[in-house]
Amino acid sequence: MKNVLKYKNFIATVKYSEEDEAFIGRIEGINSVVSFEGQSVAELKSSFKDAVESYLDFCNRKGIVNPQKSYTGVLNIRIPSEIHRKIALVAASTGVSINALIRDSIEKNLKYVQ
Repeated sequence: MKNVLKYKNFIATVKYSEEDEAFIGRIEGINSVVSFEGQSVAELKSSFKDAVESYLDFCNRKGIVNPQKSYTGVLNIRIPSEIHRKIALVAASTGVSINALIRDSIEKNLKYVQ
């Protein structure tokens, strides 16, 4: 994955704004909107770390125990029917549920999150 920064279990996505001539970042996976910017890569990284520390300080002052966004664990996806058929066949042939097969497959591909 490109245009991603990581710091203290937080991930930020980054885009370049031609209008502002700056990199603009946003912390993902939290219940607030926290953005930051920098005109160089070094400035962007520093700004990201400052944004994370400020967000953690904010959470601490507000008594927010889990600064990460919580998810329900329910994920609906749209896939082609042929892929669905193949998933069902592989699940049946290996003796696992479709959910277990998909969950295990996704877990094997998660490289950016601890």
